[in-house]
Amino acid sequence: MPRGKPRVESSGKTPNHRISKRSASGDRSTSHPAIHSEDSPTKRIKLTHPPAQPSASSVYNMYNFSRPNHVDLTNGNGPATMTKVQKPSLRMANPAGIATEEGSMKPVGTAAEAGPRKLVVKNFRKTPRSDPEKYINEVSSQLDAALSAILADEKLPHSNEELYRGAENLCRQGRAPQLYKSLREKCQQGIEMHIAKPLLARASTLDDVELLSAVMEAWATWNIRLRTIRSIYFFLDRSYLLKSPSLPSIEAMCKLEFRDLVFLPQTLKPRILGGVCELLAADRQMKSNPEKADLLREAIKMFHALSVYTSSFEPEFLARSSSYLSAWSDQKAETLGLAPYIEESVDLIDTELARCSSLGLDSSTQKAIETYLLDLLVDQEDRQKKLLDAREVSQLLEDGKEDTLYKLYTLLDWRDSTSLTEQLRVPFEAYISEHGSMIVFDEARENEMVPRLLAFKRKLDLVWKKCFREHEGLGHTLREAFEAFINKSKRSTMTWGTDNPKPGEMIAKYVNLILEGRMKASSDHANAAKANNHEDVEMASEDEDVEIAKQLDQVLELFRFLHGKAVFEAFYKKALAKRLLLNRSASADAEKSMLTRLASECGAGFTHNLEQMFKDMELAREEVKSYNSMLEERDSRPKIDLTVSVLSSSAWPSYPDITLNVPRDVQQAATLFEQHYKHKHGGRRLEWKHSQAHCQLKAVLPKGIKEFVVSSLQAVVLLLFSNPSNNDELSYLQIQAETGLDDIQLKRTLQSLACGQYRVLKKTPKGKDVNTDDSFSVNPSFSHPKYRIKINIIQAQETKEENKETHERVAADRHFETQAAIVRIMKGRKTITHANLVVEVINATKSRGVLDQTDIKSNIEKLIDKEYMEREERDDGLNVYCYVA
Repeated sequence: MPRGKPRVESSGKTPNHRISKRSASGDRSTSHPAIHSEDSPTKRIKLTHPPAQPSASSVYNMYNFSRPNHVDLTNGNGPATMTKVQKPSLRMANPAGIATEEGSMKPVGTAAEAGPRKLVVKNFRKTPRSDPEKYINEVSSQLDAALSAILADEKLPHSNEELYRGAENLCRQGRAPQLYKSLREKCQQGIEMHIAKPLLARASTLDDVELLSAVMEAWATWNIRLRTIRSIYFFLDRSYLLKSPSLPSIEAMCKLEFRDLVFLPQTLKPRILGGVCELLAADRQMKSNPEKADLLREAIKMFHALSVYTSSFEPEFLARSSSYLSAWSDQKAETLGLAPYIEESVDLIDTELARCSSLGLDSSTQKAIETYLLDLLVDQEDRQKKLLDAREVSQLLEDGKEDTLYKLYTLLDWRDSTSLTEQLRVPFEAYISEHGSMIVFDEARENEMVPRLLAFKRKLDLVWKKCFREHEGLGHTLREAFEAFINKSKRSTMTWGTDNPKPGEMIAKYVNLILEGRMKASSDHANAAKANNHEDVEMASEDEDVEIAKQLDQVLELFRFLHGKAVFEAFYKKALAKRLLLNRSASADAEKSMLTRLASECGAGFTHNLEQMFKDMELAREEVKSYNSMLEERDSRPKIDLTVSVLSSSAWPSYPDITLNVPRDVQQAATLFEQHYKHKHGGRRLEWKHSQAHCQLKAVLPKGIKEFVVSSLQAVVLLLFSNPSNNDELSYLQIQAETGLDDIQLKRTLQSLACGQYRVLKKTPKGKDVNTDDSFSVNPSFSHPKYRIKINIIQAQETKEENKETHERVAADRHFETQAAIVRIMKGRKTITHANLVVEVINATKSRGVLDQTDIKSNIEKLIDKEYMEREERDDGLNVYCYVA
C-alpha cells in the first residue's frame, strides 16, 4: 500500500483531471466500471457507464465500490489496490437524472451521455520491494545475537516481540529446519562455554555436596534462560517441531544438551550422584538441615527432568540403601530384644517410605525399598525365628503391649500373605495354654479363678480384635486353646483325687454369687435402696437386673468351653437348692433367665431337674397354705409357726441325716403337719432334713430385745439358754448331750454363735476355735443397732467334706456313665477290638467330657469282672472283646 492517502477529485474543479463523456454506444463502455491508469504522475481514471440512464441514487452509488470489486491503481511500476474511493463532489441531481451547472439551469446530460471520467489519486507513492535473502540474513543475525546475550546472561539487543516475529517469519518462509539447527548449535556452545567449562574448572576445589550445589545453581540458571529461549522460539516449537516427532521440543532439546554436557561427563556424573547419596546418608542419620533437604529434593527433580533417574540415580540409590539397611538389620537383630526390634523396624520402614514420598521418588523405587526392607527385617529365616519366638511373644501378651503386638502383626502381614500370620498361631496358642493352665491349677487362688478367667478372656478378645485385626485363623486358635486348657484335668487336692475339671465347680459357684446378688449388682441395689424417691428405687432395680443379666452372659462364655458339664450341674444344683430353701435369690426373673440360658446351651434334659426344683417350691407353698387353712378351720394352731418345703428326692440334692434332739414344741408341730400331709397324699413318706432348716427366735437380752434368724442347729443350741436353770453357764459336753449333735456339727454351730461376727454367746476361755473343755453362757454385753439379725453365715458355707463328697459322687457317676456306654456299644457290635471300643466310647461320652483312656480301660476291666463282656484270644495278637448275653 502507498504511504500517502489517495485523493479522488472531479475534473470540473481540478485542471489535472478530466472526466470524458461518451455515448452509450462508445467502444469503452462495459457492464461494470473499468478503471485504467496512465503512466503520468497524475493518475487518470476513466469510468465507462452502462447505457442505462442512472437514477439519482445510481449517480451516488457509482462511486461506492463493493468489497469484492477492488479498484486497481497502476502506474506502470506495480499494482496498487484501493479498496475505497472518495466520493466526487457533484452538483445537485434532479429526480430525472439531469445535472445542472452551478448558477444555471443548463442540463449537463445523463450518465450514459457523459462517458468515462478520470479520477486522479494524488501523493500515490511507489512501494519499495525488499530483498528476501537480505531480510532472512538480518533476522537470523538478530536471533543469533539474542541467543548469545541470553546464554551470556546479558541484555537482549531487541525486544522479545520483535525476536518472536522474526522467528515466526523465518518459519513461514520455510526456514524452520535451519532455524532449529542453528538454535541447537548455539545452545550446545552456550552450555559448554558458560556452564560446563566453569563447573569442570571448579570441580577439583569442591567436595561432592558442594559440586552438587553448584550444578543445581547452574541448572536453575539454565531453566531461567530456557524459558526466555522458548518464548522467542515458541512458534517454531508449536508449528515445525510439533509436526516432527523425530525431533525433540525446544525444552527437551535444551535439557538433553544440559544432560550430555554437564551430567553425563565422567568427571562430573559420579561426583553428582555421590553428593546426592551423601545427603541421603546425612538425612538417614538425622544430620540433615532444611537447606540440604531442599537441595536433595531439587536434585531428584533434576534427575527426573534429565531422564537419568532410572538409568543413573535409582541403581546408585538402591545400592547405597541396600548397604545401609543390611548393616542396620544385622546390628539391631543381634543387640535388641523382640519388642524394641519390632518398634525400630516399623519406625525404619515408615521413615524410609516417608522419605521416598517427600523426595518425590518413583513408585518403583519405593516398592524396591519396601521389598528390600521386608526381606531384611521379616523374610529371613533368623528374623522369622526372632519375630515368632514363643517366649518373647508370650511376654508381649503378658505385659499387654498392644501397640507392639499390632506392629508385629503388621510386619508379618505386610505382604498380604497368610503364611507368616498363620505361624503366629503357635506362640499365641502356647501363651493361652500356659497362662490359662496357671490360672486353673492355682490352688492358692482358686476362689478367684472365674474372675481371672473372665479378665483373661477379655484381654485375649481385645488383642485379637485390636492387634490381630480379627484374623480368622488366630480367632480359631484363641477358642481352641481356651477350650483345651479349661478342660484339663489333673488329680490333685483341688479335686479330691478325682479327674474332674475344676472350672466347672468354680463357674457354678460364681453364678451362685451373681444370683444371690453378692457381686457388684448387689452393692448398686443397696445404694439405690437408700434413695428417698420410689421411682429412683425402681430404676435402680431395673439397672440391677440388667447388670445381673450382663454378668450371666459373661460367665456363660466360659461355660460354653466346658466339655463335661456334670461337675457344673452338681454344684449348681446344690447352690440353687440353698437359694430356694433359704430364700436367697436376688431376683426370681434372674433365676428363670439363667434356666433359659442353660436350656438353650445344653438342652431341656440338662435343666429338667432344675425346673422340677422350682415346681416343688411352688407346690410346697400351696401345701403350707392348705395346712394353715386347715388349722384355722380347726382353731388348733400350735405355739410356733411352721413352714415346710416338701421336696422330691429325685430332683433335689441328697442331704445327710443329722441326729438332732428337736425341742418338744417343734416336734409337735412337725408331727401335726406330717399327719396332715400323709392324710392328703397317701403312700408318701417324709424325711425331715434338719440340716437345711432355719427359724426365727425372739431373744430378751440385757441390752434389748432382738430377733435372730438362725439355722435349726443354732436355734436348738440357743434354746438351751432359755431355761432359767441354765442361765449361768453350760459346758461343751452338756450342750452336746442336750442337742445330740456330733462334734463337727456342734463345733461349727458354737463357733458361729460365740466366735463369729455376732457373738450372742460368751465362750470361756476366749479363742477362735471351739474345744471340748470350753464352756458357754449368754453374752450380757451383746448389742447391735439392728433389731433383726441373721447369724447363719457359717452354716451357709460349704465344708470341705461336702465339696469332696460332691466331687466323688460326680466321678462315680462318670464311671457309671462310661460303663453304660461300653455295654450299649458291646450289645450292638457283639465283637470289637480294644482300639475301636475306646474310640466309640469317647465319641459316645464326649458331650459329658473327654475321658482318659486309662479310665476307659479300668471300666472295661470292671465289666469283664461283672461278666458283661469277655476277652477273646486271637492268633493275630489283636485284643478283641466279646459281649456276653
